[in-house]
Amino acid sequence: MSQAATPRAETPAASRAAGRGATEPQLVYARRDRYAPATALRELAAHGPVTRVEVGPGTDGRSVWLVTGYAEVRQVLADHVRFSTRRRFGSRTATGRAAGVRPDPMVGQLMDYDPPEHTRLRHLLTPEFTLRRIRRLRPCIDTIVGERLDALAAAGPPADLVPAFALPVPGAVLCELIGVPRDDRDEFLRRAHGFLAAGQGRGRRAAVGELLSRYIAAMVERQRRDPDDGFLGMLVREHGDEITDKELRGVCVLLVLASLDNLSGMLGLGTLLLLEHPDQLAAVRDDPGAVDGAVDELLRHLTVPHAPTPRIALTDVTVGGQLIKEGEYVLCSLPMANRDPALLSEPDRFDITREPASHVTFGHGIHHCLGAPLARMLLGVCYPALFGRFPGLRLAEPAATVPFRVHALAHGVDRLPVTW
Repeated sequence: MSQAATPRAETPAASRAAGRGATEPQLVYARRDRYAPATALRELAAHGPVTRVEVGPGTDGRSVWLVTGYAEVRQVLADHVRFSTRRRFGSRTATGRAAGVRPDPMVGQLMDYDPPEHTRLRHLLTPEFTLRRIRRLRPCIDTIVGERLDALAAAGPPADLVPAFALPVPGAVLCELIGVPRDDRDEFLRRAHGFLAAGQGRGRRAAVGELLSRYIAAMVERQRRDPDDGFLGMLVREHGDEITDKELRGVCVLLVLASLDNLSGMLGLGTLLLLEHPDQLAAVRDDPGAVDGAVDELLRHLTVPHAPTPRIALTDVTVGGQLIKEGEYVLCSLPMANRDPALLSEPDRFDITREPASHVTFGHGIHHCLGAPLARMLLGVCYPALFGRFPGLRLAEPAATVPFRVHALAHGVDRLPVTW
């Protein structure tokens, strides 16, 4: 899924940080009312498809243009000539391009690359994410999901589906994809989830990120010496002279950023939403032909990524009637774009039988998520398997008390107590 944007909003929101009982500022574009964009975000959009908001670090402390309209979001995301995703390292040149050198942690981060760098790296990565190669993971995904459901059944009800299912399944699939040895997986995922954890200071995040980066660097070194049949090994064998160790490491870090929170969020939120819509849940459980449409509608309706990497205008450009000047930042609200009546009728209604819409959950343009086929496959396995194994699955407490994530890079639930 799309890598989440990271600038912090200065606009305050009275949101309790789950488990801490603290009130903190929340990202203005990340505010939600359960499954939907929050009223404050809808009010911003009511003033027009492009509005000015205040944000903090990540955009040099400047205000940014927040784009909420479907057509306008697609315009920005499709225009890599006038909008750059590369963060501004050092002073800008007259063309708006960065004059500084890309910091080491950003090497290989595809979302921070513009063409021609982006074109070269994406060309190398794309074959590893074709449907043909992704389908090789299907038996492994079936095994991982089956093992987690066996463990859930053995432990018995009640259970919290977040640590029991929504977190470990995407983690195990990610490890299988990039080739983390089984004996290392618990430690690798501890570092990965520690890096993604909300509410920690920059220093703590940097320290955990360094530990994660070191592990991945060592894994890349092993694959250089003895490449296997996994994602990294195939890149080394097929493109060894065209991609550096730092780029391989950065690609793996990007996969962590783009997959774990997004997929765990989808599994938790999607399960809760379907439990609140039993007729549609039954279709997902009992009708294999309904699964693909259900996954697509869940992706659109929930839109767990708040926003993709911020863009910076490389020249003056007009979006939605608003002039955006060279050097100004633009942030695209994916949930608002996916709830725009211009995309489909009754956008706030959840309906797995509707015709699939060209939503922007996976982004748009040259930065459209490489892992979209894998994400769709994983979700298409998990939902029917979970409900088929536990046909009596139900919430163990009122839906209104289920705590939603606050300050996370992707929307989701902190807990999902169930019984059967």
